[in-house]
Amino acid sequence: MWLVRPARPDDLQSILEIAGAQGARLSSTLPKQEEALARKIEHSQASFAGANDPELPPRFLFVLEDTRTGTLHGTAGIDSRAGNGQPFYNYRRDALIHASHELGISRRVEVLYPSHGLTDRTLLCSFTTRPERVGTEAFELLSRARMLFIAEHRSWFGSRMVVEIQGVQHENGRVPFWDSLGRHFFNMDFQAADQYSSLLSKTFIAELMPPNPIYVTLLSPEAQAALGQPHRLTVPNLELLQREGFQAGNYLDIFDAGPVLEARTDTLRTLVTSHRKTLHGSHDDSGETCLIAGGEGSGFRCTLARATDTLEGDVRVPVETWHLLEKSAGDTVRMAPL
Repeated sequence: MWLVRPARPDDLQSILEIAGAQGARLSSTLPKQEEALARKIEHSQASFAGANDPELPPRFLFVLEDTRTGTLHGTAGIDSRAGNGQPFYNYRRDALIHASHELGISRRVEVLYPSHGLTDRTLLCSFTTRPERVGTEAFELLSRARMLFIAEHRSWFGSRMVVEIQGVQHENGRVPFWDSLGRHFFNMDFQAADQYSSLLSKTFIAELMPPNPIYVTLLSPEAQAALGQPHRLTVPNLELLQREGFQAGNYLDIFDAGPVLEARTDTLRTLVTSHRKTLHGSHDDSGETCLIAGGEGSGFRCTLARATDTLEGDVRVPVETWHLLEKSAGDTVRMAPL
């Protein structure tokens, strides 16, 4: 069975393997260095336990486990505040009108403004899976389990949410937007800049990037075409988030110009359709497949199981699901349809 639970220190090597397997194909806010990842897991554990340093906003890291083998197949994260106490940089896409009354010319010019307008919104991040899991029920469980966690701990998170989707990157590692803009100011390739971002934060961008608006027409044609476009390998995640209720707005990732999705937290599909119900046992595996979550904080668990409603409005699930969630008859769980 599949289980989403908080990451633990003994998951470190498995998470490094998953992150490293992405190679140059996909970037991630997940550190690929052991020491940095260990700190991230430690911070996450403190956040789940409600024991965070007041100076450090809560950050949560979940893993997807195959309980039959104990193997981890993916990670997913939530930052309660984008930027984690520092500015969260993006480009805001807008336009200027250049006109001359004497010449009778008026032209609309697209412009990118450096912005930290999304700072402190709740951020979904660190979503990484083994390739064979993409598009499966386990893939959806890993992403949407975070929504059930948010529903169960609503006061911990903001009223608006964002998620960055990786932009266009070619198999040879070329990133059109970065190569046309960022490389000129940072004197490093995309992989190095992305690694600095995952290890540190994006605040170093403010020290090196020009604070002035960027005229899109001055970028290479390939970079212009990449604006707001997702990496082909992120399309399944993008489509899943769109079904959840996220939509692309006017913001772009500052490194690769990938789309930044936005949503109102309380309108997300999983939050709207989820309900708390009392748990009862079932002797068969009948019913509809649902996401079922139990536990608070570090005791949070989420899985997929077939469930049937009782006449009293409670829910019956196989007893093995109880054990997986570390729950028993009469306990309360939160459910959402798959």
